[in-house]
Amino acid sequence: MKLRYLSALVLCVVLSLQVHAQVYLDSTEIANILHPKAVVVQPKSDDVDEEEDEDTDSIIPAFSTDSHLSWKENITNRLDGIMRSQLLETVQASVMVWDLTDDVPVYQFREKLHLRPASTMKCVTAIAALDKLGADYDFKTRIYYTGAINDSTKVLHGDLYCLGGMDPMFSTSDMSAIADSIRQLGITRIEGNVYTDLSFKDKDRLGEGWCWDDKNPILTPLLIDRKDEFLDVLLRKLRNVGVSVDGFTDERQVPSNASLIVTYTHSIREVLHRMLKVSDNLYAESMFYQLAASGGVRWCSAKQGRNYENALFSRLGLNPRDYNVADGSGLSLYNYVSAELEIQLLRHAYRNQEVYNALYEALPIAGVDGTLRKRMRGTSAQNNVRAKTGTVRGVSSLAGYLTASNGHLICFSIINNGGMTHSPMRRFQNKICVALCQ
Repeated sequence: MKLRYLSALVLCVVLSLQVHAQVYLDSTEIANILHPKAVVVQPKSDDVDEEEDEDTDSIIPAFSTDSHLSWKENITNRLDGIMRSQLLETVQASVMVWDLTDDVPVYQFREKLHLRPASTMKCVTAIAALDKLGADYDFKTRIYYTGAINDSTKVLHGDLYCLGGMDPMFSTSDMSAIADSIRQLGITRIEGNVYTDLSFKDKDRLGEGWCWDDKNPILTPLLIDRKDEFLDVLLRKLRNVGVSVDGFTDERQVPSNASLIVTYTHSIREVLHRMLKVSDNLYAESMFYQLAASGGVRWCSAKQGRNYENALFSRLGLNPRDYNVADGSGLSLYNYVSAELEIQLLRHAYRNQEVYNALYEALPIAGVDGTLRKRMRGTSAQNNVRAKTGTVRGVSSLAGYLTASNGHLICFSIINNGGMTHSPMRRFQNKICVALCQ
């Protein structure tokens, strides 16, 4: 009763304020005054997976330690206790933990179970791409011309070609630099046409097994600021620097006699950082198609990317037929992996210093940044766990590295399927990480 009267009194005070003062009271502030527990939901960016914005921290009780038992025996007791959670009565779990320092397994729980990984698939993509392409690889966008430039009239008697390399970072500022490069050749008029060469990958603009109502990226080799507007922006930028185009725009492959004007690049490390830190699906698919195109074939498809990853699985002593790789991001409903597979890939990365360094620095850090910035805060796992999260409807996963309480470097994989909400599955994963770190 008193609270109701207090709310009414506050409302009267707010309404009695002069107009110039009311502009400083937004709907959030009023909601907080009248209903302290009210939450105003902020819109999410199209680039952000749903896994990023949920605060799933909860109090994790301290784990007991038996001084008569070894470190591994204590860890086994802790993790066995977590596996007795009521959550696993309705939710599937696949868990594997590996000691990289001693190169021995620490813990397994249904580690061979075939489950959908969601965005920990990005770890699979990243490790396979770094293994095949190297950590110094660049994503490229190239501009060519045919014909000849008349120095006296400043006219290009020929055509312009834009060869896409599926660079997800290509931006408006990059396009401005390309327009400047064309103008610096002394060209003020292009007598011919402007073509896009999209032969880097096949014509499929969506991945296999993607949901129609998901926030799906556009899979085309020439994007600008994530949009399929490359030619429109190029023509506008050319006009801005004083270059006119007489002809039309179309799609055609670059002829063998074309001359290179400029190559614009972004490094694999730059792409990897956003791909893993904020779980960017476009960046992951671009990485997957770099892998697919690495054999030099045109019009490459997801099949070529899958073949390279399956070959890596075989090298690690695993049977590729036990898994299904449908895409590079984890959006597809057709991806199936296991905790064992992810562990073997994380071990492989650790054994290759170049791959490991590039991967490790791009992984989210618990309680600090990326998709882990709101998880495991105030625990021994904060600023320790570096791992990739995964979230799609009914799926939650976590895979990466941590330093255990015995000082050893650990890699781990936890995959949950079948949860109606994500928070319980994330808390399950958090407990495992804290149990290893504490």
